[in-house]
Amino acid sequence: MDDKVEISFGDDAAPAGFAGTGIDNPVYQSETLLHFPDQQTDSSSKPLTLSFHDICFFAKIKKEEKQILDNISGIFCGGLNAILGPTGSGKSSLLDVLAGRKDPQNVSGKVLLDGKATPSDFRLMTGYVVQDDVVMGTLTIRENLSFSAALRLPQSLTSDERNHRVKQVIEELQLQKCADTKVGTELIRGVSGGERKRCNIGMELITSPRILFLDEPTSGLDANTASHVMKILHQMSQSGRTIIFSIHQPRFSIYRMFDTLVLLSAGRVAYHGLAAKSIDYFQENGYEIESHNNPADFFLDVLMGEVERNSQAGPSDEPLELLYARSEIKEEVDRKLASIWSVHQLSGGRSEENSGHRAGYKTSFARQIAIVSGRTVKNLIRNPQTSILQLVIMVVFGAIVGAIYWQVDQSYPAGLQNRYGAFFFIIMNLVFGNLDAVELFVKERRIFVHENASGFYRVSSYFLAKVFCDILPRRTVPTLIFCSIAYFMIGFQTDAAKCFIFALTMLSVAFAGASLAFLFSASVNVFAIGNLMIALCYVFMMLFSGFMVNIGTVLSWLQWIKWLSFFRYAMSAVSINELHGMEFYCSPGQNVTTICATGDQYLQQQNIKFDVPWDLWQNIVALASMALILLFLAYVQLRRIKKLR
Repeated sequence: MDDKVEISFGDDAAPAGFAGTGIDNPVYQSETLLHFPDQQTDSSSKPLTLSFHDICFFAKIKKEEKQILDNISGIFCGGLNAILGPTGSGKSSLLDVLAGRKDPQNVSGKVLLDGKATPSDFRLMTGYVVQDDVVMGTLTIRENLSFSAALRLPQSLTSDERNHRVKQVIEELQLQKCADTKVGTELIRGVSGGERKRCNIGMELITSPRILFLDEPTSGLDANTASHVMKILHQMSQSGRTIIFSIHQPRFSIYRMFDTLVLLSAGRVAYHGLAAKSIDYFQENGYEIESHNNPADFFLDVLMGEVERNSQAGPSDEPLELLYARSEIKEEVDRKLASIWSVHQLSGGRSEENSGHRAGYKTSFARQIAIVSGRTVKNLIRNPQTSILQLVIMVVFGAIVGAIYWQVDQSYPAGLQNRYGAFFFIIMNLVFGNLDAVELFVKERRIFVHENASGFYRVSSYFLAKVFCDILPRRTVPTLIFCSIAYFMIGFQTDAAKCFIFALTMLSVAFAGASLAFLFSASVNVFAIGNLMIALCYVFMMLFSGFMVNIGTVLSWLQWIKWLSFFRYAMSAVSINELHGMEFYCSPGQNVTTICATGDQYLQQQNIKFDVPWDLWQNIVALASMALILLFLAYVQLRRIKKLR
């Protein structure tokens, strides 16, 4: 009795000459065990060959170093190259190592491109599609692709040339019908999951990369949509691209498209060769597949130890990696790897960058700021709920504060107390009104990490664009409206210079509060954590403002905190501006012409120096300086975010 079991997948799936596997890809008819491109092919259209030699990868898990990949070697050529394995087998880690997206300090071994060392900017020369969606949901598919084209294509290209490239990608991915539909957010209904995934792929195809990496391209898609996405990738692979992807459990209609297959088990190679030869390989080693079983499911069962090995073939507990190490397929892979390594040795270990082939940024610093700012403005306009609500709240609170402190007089102590209370209430409202700034970098963190790692823009360009587009519309305008309403309703001094200084102080404290929020936004991954941390900082600053407690009575070893308080600098500035030189008269019922107190006396009681103009302006300068320092620290934190895992 023949040990091999014939597999039937229906008449429409049965291939000519490959009834045992159901795979009809022409490349599988090759006599060799691995598919390699014809050496006579023109170099301009010849697929690139990516080889990896003795790759090891280590990662820290709970402060312990764990080996994820263990001496993995192989070759990927033109076509669909799949990395398959159970959860935790190292699929994504191997993909990231090959794509140059792992920290080199944690990787050993060598990755070669056509026999030469990969250049330092290899990740900028290739396309990498992450598992999660990293497109702006408020933009249409065409606008997202145009954003990629504007930043990743040479700046020397004309607008028409870039638009033509976007049109080509839309047609290649069959997105014509939904090209002008918004991708979609939690508040905006958008395109389907498959169209969203193809938009992610299109963002990488803009640069026409000859190597495309994809991490779980079918993740989160239904069976039919996943099959459609893979068919498009298969068509792309026929045009000379080398497509490498990790995948977990594909259906058979997807599996049959694979050219080369790598099976991983606990960070080691269990099989590497033609997908068409994989079933025969395992059956020859005593692992028999049942009729009508999906090969991908069968392989996962074998890797998980859920399929018993035929006792006649050998011990049941023999590791799969040892079976592969003794196989003819492994021998051929080793021969090919040795040949490639010899080419590498002859080239002296040089990389492609030594021949003048460098990627790098395609656009200038100024253009990057302009393009990212344009996208940010579109995002704000199409998702205006937060901005409108903030503006409404500022108007309402301005009216409430103005009504509570309506036209304060110069009586003592009521007029003096009300003015000082109004200062504190206004400053507190402006500072706490910037809590929403914490989401600035948290919300788009995944998009930023991917785009920066892929060479869309510099960190500085992104940071400045986001800060400018946030500070001007969402911090400046609401603050000025709030101050305009409250200032004149309360009845502060109407001198033009004093109005200007008050507005400048309020803008400075709003910018300082927003800058602290930006710092936490760039430092944490979760909005709630950043919100709690910044609220705690605001509370401590509020305590040392001089309103709730006289700073002079605080323990000497705690008084230093006052130098870090936005509230103290702002309270000092507006108090000097309004109270210096002001006289307060006795309360009604007494002689109203009698001067009971002066603003200068009150400032002295609060330990506020009021030599004008120096003591006034040093507080405003201190606020502006703190805002700039915090913005710089936020930029540093943004740069420290790991782009390589």
